[in-house]
Amino acid sequence: MRISRVLAIVVIALTSFSRVWGADEFVIDPVHSSIEFSVRHMMVTNVRGRFREFSGTIFYDEKDVTKSSVRVAIKTASIDTGNTDRDNHLRSPDFFDAAKYPEITFVSTRIEKRGDEYVCIGTLTIRGVSREVAIPFRILGVVRDQRGNTRLGVEAGLTINRLDYGVSWSRALEGGGLVVGNDVKVELNVQAIKRAAPAASR
Repeated sequence: MRISRVLAIVVIALTSFSRVWGADEFVIDPVHSSIEFSVRHMMVTNVRGRFREFSGTIFYDEKDVTKSSVRVAIKTASIDTGNTDRDNHLRSPDFFDAAKYPEITFVSTRIEKRGDEYVCIGTLTIRGVSREVAIPFRILGVVRDQRGNTRLGVEAGLTINRLDYGVSWSRALEGGGLVVGNDVKVELNVQAIKRAAPAASR
């Protein structure tokens, strides 16, 4: 019980600090967002796929982007490459082991401005293995939709080595190389909706 209370206090404090710092809270809209990836297959082509189910929150400070933050959770079993047998194999212990590790998560620790671009640095966890990654990103803009919602657009991408996260299954080809490449390119196109501020108590 004490641990639960402490965690609740921490969450409330972080949320409060984000508002004090001037960051607005945005919730990722999965209908208008995508998390896609590609990996080399048989050394001659790329297989593309995506995750269908994910959620996340962005605290965006328009005046100072480096004070922003993000956290995302992806349902591992929602992987979709357009082939049922392949997707089931990817969900198995040979790859993501979705039954044991149902989520892939990313939690930012800081945002840096490097030249003309921003980089989001944080912890990416896959199959229970956590590593720090740096994700270059661009803010595409902030607009108001026809229903009065404020929407934020972001695009980002990175390349990871799947072996770093224990996703190691593959087979060697007779002429050299692997059936499944080690480098995985990830592309993120995110649209998020600003959460309405809570009504002031009277």
